[in-house]
Amino acid sequence: MPDLNNNTSHHRYEMDVDGHIAFVDYRTEAGRLVLMHTEVPKALSGRGIGSQLARAVLEDARQRNQPIVAECEFLAGYIAKHPEFAPLLGKC
Repeated sequence: MPDLNNNTSHHRYEMDVDGHIAFVDYRTEAGRLVLMHTEVPKALSGRGIGSQLARAVLEDARQRNQPIVAECEFLAGYIAKHPEFAPLLGKC
């Protein structure tokens, strides 16, 4: 799996895959990490990069004990399919 980079200056998590950047935009609000949007370039479509990115972002939040809000439909759907990440939602 490609490495995850937290690009704090752009408020997004990034993965560089074959020279293409897949990312999750976020903001912090009331001590929570609000995951707003996931984008995977068309050149990477069908390779499971979005799922790899989602897992890496959620694992990072879990390791940091960071509560999240999943505004992004893709991430909300990923969490619904992977309930091990559900405890991160609404956690204070």
